[in-house]
Amino acid sequence: MHHAVVMHEALIREARARRTLPPPALRRAVREAAGLSQARCALEFEVDRATFSRWEGGQRQPRGTALVAYAEFIEELARLLERP
Repeated sequence: MHHAVVMHEALIREARARRTLPPPALRRAVREAAGLSQARCALEFEVDRATFSRWEGGQRQPRGTALVAYAEFIEELARLLERP
């Protein structure tokens, strides 16, 4: 039963991430405003720069845990930029 609950929670997080991921232009603007390069972000997400660029540009979307991590990353950067 515990495994089913964990799976359920993972699916909910993934669905939430899919709905809250901002539009491509905002993803890029947030990253750039934070002073982070695509190369640096790609390294952190363990993907190549081209893959990260496709995520950011909306040509591709990360899946599973990568989607959740990317959506949370963009959300957290946006929050940091809102602070004075």
